Amino acid sequence: TISATLGELKDLMSALNHCVASAEQQVSNVEDAQQGLSCEVTELRKQILDLRSKVDDQENRAQRNNICLVGFPEGVERGRPIRFLQETLPELLKLPSGTALEVERAHRSLAPKPAEGQRPCPFIVRFLHYPVREQVLTAARSLDTLEWNGSRILVFPDLLRDLMERRWRFMTIKKALREKGLKHGLFYLATLKLTCDSETRSFMEPQAVEEFLQRREESRVLLKG
Repeated sequence: TISATLGELKDLMSALNHCVASAEQQVSNVEDAQQGLSCEVTELRKQILDLRSKVDDQENRAQRNNICLVGFPEGVERGRPIRFLQETLPELLKLPSGTALEVERAHRSLAPKPAEGQRPCPFIVRFLHYPVREQVLTAARSLDTLEWNGSRILVFPDLLRDLMERRWRFMTIKKALREKGLKHGLFYLATLKLTCDSETRSFMEPQAVEEFLQRREESRVLLKG
């Protein structure tokens, strides 16, 4: 009886070992397949980000001749936005006499018409030539404030929201650079170029600019010491 029971136990252990080995092999196969899928998903994500970046770049370049004007009250254009802006902008921006602003098209943003007391919809303006757009933006930056019939007017490049947010992140550090009298500029897409100590450096993040300025200040203190 004992011998028969031991034989049964051996057969049972052998069957169990076979089941365990089979299960381990299946788990190993699943893990290998999962690893392969993870690599594929990572690659697909990278491709999607690359494609999204290219699409965003194309959209921003398609809007390269555009500006956004915020602050003009609703209805002041009286249904003729191009004529209104061609007559208003040269005086508002103090452009040289005789400056012709060749506007290809202009319209209010496609948002619903605001209720009374709410901020008016901005104008989206597309100039026929890129240098004219740059002239307008440069003139707007050179003036402290723009005011038209008691309304404050703001002028921005017409870019996608994501890119605008990336550029806005540099606003604080740009103010600090102006106070220090350091030559700098924010270039497309969102790259700040800083010229100091006879060298020009490029930065993709405002934090990198702050760290560079801190290291530069520490070096100057050490040299003085």
